[in-house]
Amino acid sequence: MADENALMPGDIPDWVKEAEEQMKKEWPIDLEEKKEVTIKFGKGLVGEPFTSKGGHQLVEVKIPNLDPADKTPWASFVISPKMIHDNKFGKGVWMKLPEDGTTKVSKPIFIGTKPDGKNVWERDVRDVPNTELKTMMETYKNKDRSSVLGALENKKKEAEKAPKPSKPAKSKDAGMEK
Repeated sequence: MADENALMPGDIPDWVKEAEEQMKKEWPIDLEEKKEVTIKFGKGLVGEPFTSKGGHQLVEVKIPNLDPADKTPWASFVISPKMIHDNKFGKGVWMKLPEDGTTKVSKPIFIGTKPDGKNVWERDVRDVPNTELKTMMETYKNKDRSSVLGALENKKKEAEKAPKPSKPAKSKDAGMEK
């Protein structure tokens, strides 16, 4: 009885055999993993979500300037909020992008001033490789953190030399008016 239910090679239709052979030819056995770039940054760089003209939910992410003395507006890019994830400590976020991909980054550039006194701005839009975007976003990691305690000692000395502001005299009558 059990042998009656077993499939024999002749029981499988030819079109199923052909489909299985085709799948073996087309599908590589070793599936290559896509390499991704993980970018970590602070929550403060993520803007408020908005809806694009096409109806997609997006969020703007700001890119800090490399030079702290550079006071020009920061560059930014737009991405789906579903791609941004909170880290386990709650202060930062991270996202993964394809390593070989590019992202459009735009930066406002000051052109000049109109005769009526209004500033004229233009956007410089360029495609940036995701590996370069990672270095742009993670510039905070390159800060010189040498001798924080040494800097603290210098700050204390400067504070001692600075004149202390005089406190206004407290009067007993202050705050008692009705």
